[in-house]
Amino acid sequence: MCMRRYLPSIAAVILILSLSLLQILSSKYNQEQEVNPESNPLSRFRNYLRINTAHPTPDYAAAVNYLTAFAATIPTLQIRTLYLTTPDKPLLLVTWPGSNPTLPSVLFNSHLDSVPAEPSKWLHDPFAAHLSDDGKIYARGAQDDKCIGLQYLEAIKELKTKLDYTPLRTVHISYVPEEEVGGFDGMAKFVESKDFKELNVGFVLDEGQTSVNDEFRVFYADRSPWHLVIKATGVPGHGSRMYDNSAMENLMIIKAGLAANSEVISVNPVFLKAGIPSPTGFVMNMQPSEVEAGFDIRMPPMADPDLMRRIIAEEWAPAWRNLTYEITEKGPLRDYTGRPLMTATNESNPWWSVFRQAIEAAGGKLAKPEILPSTTDARFMRQLGLPTLGFSPMKNTPILLHDHNEFLPESVYLEGIKVYEHIIRSLSSFDGVPVSETSK
Repeated sequence: MCMRRYLPSIAAVILILSLSLLQILSSKYNQEQEVNPESNPLSRFRNYLRINTAHPTPDYAAAVNYLTAFAATIPTLQIRTLYLTTPDKPLLLVTWPGSNPTLPSVLFNSHLDSVPAEPSKWLHDPFAAHLSDDGKIYARGAQDDKCIGLQYLEAIKELKTKLDYTPLRTVHISYVPEEEVGGFDGMAKFVESKDFKELNVGFVLDEGQTSVNDEFRVFYADRSPWHLVIKATGVPGHGSRMYDNSAMENLMIIKAGLAANSEVISVNPVFLKAGIPSPTGFVMNMQPSEVEAGFDIRMPPMADPDLMRRIIAEEWAPAWRNLTYEITEKGPLRDYTGRPLMTATNESNPWWSVFRQAIEAAGGKLAKPEILPSTTDARFMRQLGLPTLGFSPMKNTPILLHDHNEFLPESVYLEGIKVYEHIIRSLSSFDGVPVSETSK
């Protein structure tokens, strides 16, 4: 009799609970669908590429939200968004806790931003992530470097959900803003922060470049950029006169070398500002009294910066020819101990051995380690003395970073996920105990 009285209420409760459970499951399903409508790595990659994070107005918030939603679907990952400068420049930090958090951690870095694209120069919309019939994904950031940003997470997803793997060392993934404009409001601020010091980082992997053959490229150093502006002054006058010591003549004594490879100093002219403006252009029969030229100089870590400054002062812009100059150094050449910013790629660096063996276990081959011709955020970690390698698992692919029609073959992207599975597992299970520089 009492049982009959309460049966309707129990049924109602069960119905309510069932409906609530369905709503939760539906909400989770809808969230996953929003992140990944087709529930596969390629669709997730293309969706990430469609977020326009190109300068000058990168949509960092949309990128962080997308990555956060995907990371939230992977068990045990911890997610934080840091604001080290302004609210419009977030830094996303994803952490996979290790079973022994006292060991120095491993950090995998990528940047959120990309360089601008000129749609008229592309075969396809640079932010449509077009997949061609021959399996190429065209998009700004496909190589530089949204690929590795998602490959990290995809590899962890495989290790955690399919193999139930738990790392020995804690693994961190950082998604930083502003790399393409120097990194000074991104990684430069991050490495100086308390948040970074608390990570107890022991080893870092950052971005690399594609390889045109079947060997993966790896980079142990970057070249540091200097921006040099030389101003020349001289006698103005009529365009028909052959003046000595004119501004243009004085500027012409500048010497510039062309780089054969990333181990030498390269000097590339980037602008020349001269002439007297007129309503229709420039005055053609008047020699200017002042001209300026700008140069992009790339310094390998073994270069002597003091010697370079003397060469500029004495040979390229001597005061006796009415030349002045200004150098803007865009990054360090030495670490905190005064050593060149280079990571050892031999047995003296135990991390190198683990990394190399992981590549071999994945069925890959490493080319001879190189100095990266350009500049990445890796230099800020190397300045702390942290062993840092630049690596992106892309091979048999043309180098199209910052170029028109940047693309990545879907097969190369998928192979990269498998490569990172081996790398992450090997580095995070490494039981050696090299001391982290940040903990000294």
